[in-house]
Amino acid sequence: MRNLKQADDVSLPTPGHLADGFVRVRGARENNLRNVDVDVPRDSIVAFTGVSGSGKSSLAFGTIYAEAQRRYFESVAPYARRLIQQGHNPKVEMISGLPPAVALQQRRGAPSSRSTVGTVTTLSNSLRMLFSRAGTYPAGAELLDSDAFSPNTAAGACPECHGLGVAHTVSEESLVPDANLTIREGAIAAWPGAWQGKNLRDILSHLGYDVDVPWRQLPRKQRDWILFTDEQPVVEVTPERDRVAKPYKGRFWSAKSYVLHTLADSQSASMRERVLAFMESGPCPRCGGTGLRPEALAVSFGGRNIADLNATPMAELAEIIRPTAGLKEAGTASRRQSSGEENEVAVAITADLLQRITVLLDLGLGYLALGRVTPTLSPGEMQRLRIATQLRSGLFGVIYVLDEPSAGLHPADAEPLLAVLDQLKASGNSVFVVEHNMDVVRRADWLVDVGPRAGEGGGEVLYSGPVAGLAAIEASVTRPFLFNDGVARGNGGLRGASDGGTAPRAGTAPHAGTVPHAGGAREPDGWLELAGITRHNLKDLAARFPLGVLTAVTGVSGSGKSTLVTHVLGEVVGSGLKNHQAPQLSEPDDAGPATALSVGPVSGAERIDRLVTVDQKPIGRTPRSNLATYTGLFDAVRKEFAATEQARARGFGAGRFSFNVAGGRCETCQGEGFVAVELLFLPGSYGPCPECDGSRYNPETLEVTYRGKNVAEVLRLTVDAATAFLADIPAAARSLKSLGDVGLGYLRLGQPATELSGGEAQRIKLATELQRAQRGHTLYLLDEPTTGLHPADVELLMAQLHGLVDSGNTVVVVEHEMAVVAAADWVIDLGPSGGDAGGRIVATGTAADVAGSTASRTAPYLAAALPQPVTS
Repeated sequence: MRNLKQADDVSLPTPGHLADGFVRVRGARENNLRNVDVDVPRDSIVAFTGVSGSGKSSLAFGTIYAEAQRRYFESVAPYARRLIQQGHNPKVEMISGLPPAVALQQRRGAPSSRSTVGTVTTLSNSLRMLFSRAGTYPAGAELLDSDAFSPNTAAGACPECHGLGVAHTVSEESLVPDANLTIREGAIAAWPGAWQGKNLRDILSHLGYDVDVPWRQLPRKQRDWILFTDEQPVVEVTPERDRVAKPYKGRFWSAKSYVLHTLADSQSASMRERVLAFMESGPCPRCGGTGLRPEALAVSFGGRNIADLNATPMAELAEIIRPTAGLKEAGTASRRQSSGEENEVAVAITADLLQRITVLLDLGLGYLALGRVTPTLSPGEMQRLRIATQLRSGLFGVIYVLDEPSAGLHPADAEPLLAVLDQLKASGNSVFVVEHNMDVVRRADWLVDVGPRAGEGGGEVLYSGPVAGLAAIEASVTRPFLFNDGVARGNGGLRGASDGGTAPRAGTAPHAGTVPHAGGAREPDGWLELAGITRHNLKDLAARFPLGVLTAVTGVSGSGKSTLVTHVLGEVVGSGLKNHQAPQLSEPDDAGPATALSVGPVSGAERIDRLVTVDQKPIGRTPRSNLATYTGLFDAVRKEFAATEQARARGFGAGRFSFNVAGGRCETCQGEGFVAVELLFLPGSYGPCPECDGSRYNPETLEVTYRGKNVAEVLRLTVDAATAFLADIPAAARSLKSLGDVGLGYLRLGQPATELSGGEAQRIKLATELQRAQRGHTLYLLDEPTTGLHPADVELLMAQLHGLVDSGNTVVVVEHEMAVVAAADWVIDLGPSGGDAGGRIVATGTAADVAGSTASRTAPYLAAALPQPVTS
């Protein structure tokens, strides 16, 4: 649809348009975009707004950035293109005035202990080069290549722990927990039970060991051999337990060999889990936990080795290298020097390091060390690291396309971000931001609002022009949140029409002014209390969580919020629940060796019967995962198809209607509905499968219908349409109602997970939980649930969270959105800063109590979000 409200008339690009300062898009049809025409100015900060799923990311990333990337690859040699992962060809008629583009999209840090702050920012590369070329070497030592200073390379990794810095091993204490028992009584707890354990005992007897004396009385040499030997003698054994002796050849396994063999080779998860309990993890004794070889640790700079500098906060690291970076007279570099700390190479490398670290300091990340593993970082910390990495590139004349750069940031952390955007613009670049934060939108020079709704109800550009002009667009869902026009929003919104439209303080979104629950703040019906909490930057912390209410945990990025809620509270409550199995709404990250959790007395946990944790990860990484399969409603649909007369006559079961297994699916596309067309020297493209036309199924399966539709047609239904069509299937109806309640009625049942936005994925997870029968006494833990949500979507989410509390449950959210915090019954604010300067509770109480705190960095932003008293 080409009609839109724009500051200037939209027309077809002409040669003169190439120099008029606009990127002109014509006929964009990516995803749900409806043949969109739009003109966007260059050399400006442009905000793309709209509800989740409206098509704004499809326009900014799927069209503008994708086309810029495609054009860049056209300039690359054909052979080189084969070595680069290329994107898709966007569905657009033409784009003119398009400079090169750089994208910064939302994604979590790599779940690996080998990914660190230094590797993400590439600062580790420079630090390794500094030690290699300008470090102080021991007398007679040869110069090392930079790879020798990396635990992630064969040249630098400690051979004992393979660069991880952690040794997983066994000890006598872990293998024999009770030294008063005899071997016959089961002293070696790590050995298997039943026949296998008796077999190993019999072998020991035949080897001459006494299995009937307490373990502690055996000589040390015998104990060590039984537990740790790598020998595996084979002896002829006559079982003592059999009435008729049946000799056999038995092989001995030491306790250590058995544990390691089971972990490496067993196909049984329960067996691996059992022996894992006998393993101990700790710093590698060979490298002291550094992951490096001794020759690398022997090299120093400024009196410290590279492991020391990797563990030093960046603010302190900057001061260590500053004297070298400022040297005016530097010597000539030479391989014959034992120390190069004052040569020209050292000055050049430290000057570059200092400049790049300063960017991170300006973004408030000085408390982080280069060796900090990324899975332990908060989303806000990761976001700022990626922004800093792009900022220091010093590019000119490009378009930076940023996906919600303020996501995961506390309002105090977002202020430096706005300065970063201004700096990018001042450096001669264009900044296109897909954004839900109205503070960031207000600072933009131009606004492109996409909508009016999501999915098939969106895909139109409602407005493109200066920010103030959106006030005249009544169809815009963004307008009432951006301007204080007194418009009442939503049924179950955060603020009702009776709020009087009180203007918030400058710098805060009008929608942030909220009242809590419709009936006022709820009173707790009990308390969950934890004392002596120690993990990461939480040191001997005591925390109290009210039960039966909605609690918001706040604080700047890195203050310890996620550690307290997701890690500590989740683990403590989960471990105390009988037969607890957390719903599959979250996934643990492999963050390397877990920091030991220490918790003192816990009270109140007995009042919780169930624990549910919802994280921010996508619901699937392949097109096979979709809304219908994730929520489980497709199981009920397949059973209903299998119960039809047509299916029974053909002998089709429910499995026939699955596109993930052979039988009913189209074998040409393997049930994916599309095929990838690989072009050797050009970007690959995807198209509907020529055999099934994108239906995923073979013709025989599609002959079966339910109420006039085949299974492929049912998967094409939106949630709203399916709610009426599948109303007679209770299991499906429950799922569909929950999806509609969180504002996902526009999604198609078969929409691939790869096409879902972050906000959509998180609401699908919540809807999956909401469809369960609510029985109360459940603790819900949510980590920044409003990430990726438009303010209008936040209202829908809050209505559901309040509904959970009204059903007798407890909800705890880690949150930066002040609208949510102001609507909570209780607030716990951590800080005062991030890293070691955080980890303390600086304020707690009602939202009004915390807003009045002088020690809280959250307080001024929360105060602005609270309803202001009406003066006569």
